Amino acid sequence: MTTATALAASPLWYASRAGGTIALLLLTATVGLGIAIGGKARPRRIGRFEIGLLHRNLAVLTLAFLALHIATAIIDPYVHLSWATAVVPFGASYRPLWLGLGTVAFDLLLAVLVTSALRLRIGQGRWKAVHWLAYAAWPIGLFHAAGTGTDTRLPLQLWLYAACLAAVAAAAGWRLYRAGPGHLSIRLSTGLLVLAVPVLVTAFLATGPLQPGWSHRAAALSLTALGGIR
Repeated sequence: MTTATALAASPLWYASRAGGTIALLLLTATVGLGIAIGGKARPRRIGRFEIGLLHRNLAVLTLAFLALHIATAIIDPYVHLSWATAVVPFGASYRPLWLGLGTVAFDLLLAVLVTSALRLRIGQGRWKAVHWLAYAAWPIGLFHAAGTGTDTRLPLQLWLYAACLAAVAAAAGWRLYRAGPGHLSIRLSTGLLVLAVPVLVTAFLATGPLQPGWSHRAAALSLTALGGIR
């Protein structure tokens, strides 16, 4: 963080960054727990009700800190964000690609929340299909944090990203280990997918946010990418 940024930053900026970081940690815990205890990998000494309650509480806390992260970012006049950018991705004028990824992750989690409230009406199959969106929200949110965050280059923030990656990878490894023999192709593809996320994030950090001048490149890259899409 530069001195100018530190001096110009308001309490809202710090609240937004803290809320986003805590939300990422809570989302990592939620996803990691969901992976580890899914299928036949549920621990025997803890009841399903207790695990489910912990999982739901972590999800609710994640959304609460996400709301704090979004509200403080919008109220802070530094980047001039509108409330529409909280739910409509890629519409911000400030780093639209990276902020848009955060909006996509938030929308996916909102879909999970709404369908969970309507679980009895929509049926177990539809709810479970939408529930998988939470797993997609995690890597998208991680790329949002790394690409947007002005404190990505701080050692503590990098260690937090590494801890998130390690936690989910460990949960996936435990799930695959407990799954036992059979369905080898599915297990291999799942393992490769899980390993691909840390590789992609590490490569992205090394070639992007950790390089000098990323703040200017991030804005230019956002406009170029969105221009190509449109």
